[in-house]
Amino acid sequence: MRFGMDQSYTRWVLQGEKPEYRFMSRVERLDSANIDIDGMGNDINEGDGDEEDDGMQDLLHDMGTFVNDCPIDEDGRTRPKGVEDFIGQGFHELLSKATEELYPGCTNFSKLSFLIKLLHLKVYKKWSNNSFDMLLGLLKDVLPNCETFPKSYYETNQFLRSLGLGYVSIHACKYDCSLFWKEYGDLQSCPMCGTSRWRINDGKGKKIPWKVLRYFPLKSRLQRLFMSSKTAKQMTWHNDRTKGDGNTMVHPSDGEAWKSFDELYPDFAREPRNVRLGLATDGFNPHGNMSLSYSVWPVVLLAYNLPPWMCMDESFFMLSLVIPGPKAVGRDIDVYMRPLVDELSELWEDGFDVFDASKGEKFRMHAALLWTINDFPAYGTISGWSTKGYKACPVCNTHTPSCKLRSKIGYLGHRRFLPYNHPWRRSKKFDGKSDHRTIPNLPDGDAVVEQLCHVENICYGKHPSNKRTLNWNKKSILFDLPYWHKLRLRHNLDVMHIEKNICDNILGTLMNVEGKTKDTIKDRLDLEDMNIWKELHLIRAADGTFVGKPPACYTMSLDEKKKFCEFVKQVKFPDGYASNISRCVNVEERKISGLKSHDCHILLQSILPLGTRGILNKDVTGVLLKLGNFFRRICRLSLNKDDVQTMCEEIILILCKLEMIYPPAFFDVMVHLAIHLPNEALLGGPVAYRWMYPIERFLGTLKGFVRNKARPEGSIAEAYVVKECTTFCSMYLKGIETNFNNRFNDMVDGSDISVFCQQCKPIGSGKIIALPTKELEIAHWYVFMNCHEIRSFTE
Repeated sequence: MRFGMDQSYTRWVLQGEKPEYRFMSRVERLDSANIDIDGMGNDINEGDGDEEDDGMQDLLHDMGTFVNDCPIDEDGRTRPKGVEDFIGQGFHELLSKATEELYPGCTNFSKLSFLIKLLHLKVYKKWSNNSFDMLLGLLKDVLPNCETFPKSYYETNQFLRSLGLGYVSIHACKYDCSLFWKEYGDLQSCPMCGTSRWRINDGKGKKIPWKVLRYFPLKSRLQRLFMSSKTAKQMTWHNDRTKGDGNTMVHPSDGEAWKSFDELYPDFAREPRNVRLGLATDGFNPHGNMSLSYSVWPVVLLAYNLPPWMCMDESFFMLSLVIPGPKAVGRDIDVYMRPLVDELSELWEDGFDVFDASKGEKFRMHAALLWTINDFPAYGTISGWSTKGYKACPVCNTHTPSCKLRSKIGYLGHRRFLPYNHPWRRSKKFDGKSDHRTIPNLPDGDAVVEQLCHVENICYGKHPSNKRTLNWNKKSILFDLPYWHKLRLRHNLDVMHIEKNICDNILGTLMNVEGKTKDTIKDRLDLEDMNIWKELHLIRAADGTFVGKPPACYTMSLDEKKKFCEFVKQVKFPDGYASNISRCVNVEERKISGLKSHDCHILLQSILPLGTRGILNKDVTGVLLKLGNFFRRICRLSLNKDDVQTMCEEIILILCKLEMIYPPAFFDVMVHLAIHLPNEALLGGPVAYRWMYPIERFLGTLKGFVRNKARPEGSIAEAYVVKECTTFCSMYLKGIETNFNNRFNDMVDGSDISVFCQQCKPIGSGKIIALPTKELEIAHWYVFMNCHEIRSFTE
């Protein structure tokens, strides 16, 4: 305790240990902005010590411009070897602005650096366009000789547009039948249903289409990742990192799906710079839940080549499509996915030449889509497998265990996954029957393709004449990718929503929440229909009417509800660990409401198992404890393969124990899906790379872009292009807060002395106490040995 951590200790950051942080004041952090926070030589926002260097030369160099040590062109300017000038005509204007003083005599800013920083602040701090225009007007009045200074946000955006990548607008049919693109680009009516392309076409003004798809080309965005000196080296992190013992998974590249793909396609795996992508999508209402129904579907791509702290950061998410509303796109999403799938096919088959700034050479880059990330309804939309009905589980496929109940379909029968000689298979405590079914063989990609051969030709669109089929309602357009059917994990089950639904089921039943409890009259009648658990059958009067429900072991009395609410109300967590869940608790009314997905994540893993002890019997609290422990282990950032194999067996037992406690209505399909999570973890690696938390946060960012409620898709597209540009430029900015140097913002700057500058905040009010002499001596020695400000006095 006196000497703290041994200064010679090596921090194993590549194996998941946290890097060492050097505490600085906020001003010092922003001025230097060169901490190797990840232990990987990350040079984002790093400088060479030149105070006059504003980072613009590095930016322009990486964008295909001029450095002193490269060959000189005929016009006397330098150009990097092998880099094409792909930026456009407006780029040469940027070059002149990079050396032009902001005003005569100004040495701190060029016009380019000032405009980039100004636009960065506008986007970073979410200024309105009007406030930005007013600021520009004031600056033009204050700064001398600024006739060429932009007058508005629009002019500023146009001036810096050559640093962005833009998007393509593609018209779509009113009924989502087809895109007016490529061979259909010149048609005036839908080739499928004959509906006119135009909403307004009176011959007087501009034609207005029914729907517009915004498509953000992928090639240029991947190209920029390699052409930037800030990110090029990180694109091979998955290959360059120090590998462990082979039994620990910290990245998708440690999973069996990644390794299997490398074995199937060795030519692709031979080049570590080839890009592995993930695809995520979900719909949201851009006007808020209190407004009219409207559904916009963005499609987002993730680059798994990047290290963990970058690939799941929304700064490196690539928006690919903005699928228009107002109605949810449903299975017709394949129509809108066509441009992206065509580009992915081209990237797989042909690839394209990219300049690698880290090695100073060109190479032929290819890309592959590893899997998709969705919530469960969107899983069905993307995959084509209906996630409703008796065969709702896409993993079990035709072997989905299900039965008809009075109010719904129950997904029971998890004894089937137990060893054949397990005693529970013969027990009648479950559904009154024994279960001797064999463990199902889950279909692989080839079996799925064979099933899809029997699917009738699907006619896309929402025209009233189209009919629907169940289960396989289409062959996903992703099967057009040559490698898609060979992937071992094509679609991920979302742990985030599975935890949310299981927690809602448990909490709703415990607290008897109307609309969420699984212990209704119909649910008790299910027990009578199955002739099980007679002690829980409804109490009837002599005339046969229902009088009441006997209390069950999985419910609480009013006093027990109050005791549980008081416990949840008093729970406190470290800063940043969880939201203030106590705000969702009303002790007097004995209610817990308004829980978000992460609140349920915390409740299920930490609070429920402890809060129910002493209230419910040991059988119930025991299984809740095991269930919470299961999800806590499956959500770890580092997974041990042997431990995951153990979890494959444990979750079967947990679900079987739940079947002996809760009524059949408790087991909706989301509860059943938990049985497949360990197998998917073995294939895909840690769930932190495959769940919806970062995607939902990114969708929230896109939702905040909507300023014009009459044109939400256009607002999202335009704002994203600007944010994408400023985010890229901010990697080069110095002396200003950005997404890349604000990781220490939550530190408490309570003191200028390093040992008292902490990375966390205390809970509650402080107390003054007198330390015993021995503890005070230990504290003094700790300061003497670990405070570098007094090191010169102690050496």
